[in-house]
Amino acid sequence: MVTLQLKQIRVPAGQRIILEDVSWQVFEAILKELGEHRASRVAYSEGTLEIMAPLPEHERAKVIIGDLVKALLDELDRNWESLGSTTFKRKDTSAGIEPDDCFYIQNYQLMIGKDKIDLTVDPPPDLAIEIDVTSKTQISAYQALRVPEIWRYENKNLEISLLQGEQYVKSLTSATFPNFPIIELIPRFVEMARTTGMSSALKGFRQWVRKQIEDSQGE
Repeated sequence: MVTLQLKQIRVPAGQRIILEDVSWQVFEAILKELGEHRASRVAYSEGTLEIMAPLPEHERAKVIIGDLVKALLDELDRNWESLGSTTFKRKDTSAGIEPDDCFYIQNYQLMIGKDKIDLTVDPPPDLAIEIDVTSKTQISAYQALRVPEIWRYENKNLEISLLQGEQYVKSLTSATFPNFPIIELIPRFVEMARTTGMSSALKGFRQWVRKQIEDSQGE
């Protein structure tokens, strides 16, 4: 048997490595050795561990989509807590995931000031966001952790998955924002951010949302 240390493994940007037959104890040890301040992200489901190193393209999309969600929540005067790429894991379901971004909205009050998350007691995030540039999201991990809604952005398209029973179902509408055409709206302003800049896109997005709110109130 050949044994390697994590410091011997380098994951180039845009690449990933997959390790099979990884026990929960080894997964926990790897998380501890990797530490919190790192560029790579991990996903774990039923013994399979994936370590990914995102590209700048991935990071830009992650930031702007997270900012768009915050802007929409603010314009709707809804409270929220964002836990970013926090590691969510449950030993009893053999699952762990680090979303690109995530939000507590319905359950935001429970997360205020929380530094440690225990999913045997705490609820999972209400909304998780994944940017699928270098790899496909491990949906099985989210399913095991019972995250209600996932957005996956890939190739200028947004896919919404809602947890119904034990399975995810693709949806054309967001359960979090049912009155907004999220599936068209997010890619439109992500592309605007890429061509005209993030600040310009965010300003345009806020203006668009305010007009929709005003129009709905005038009906």
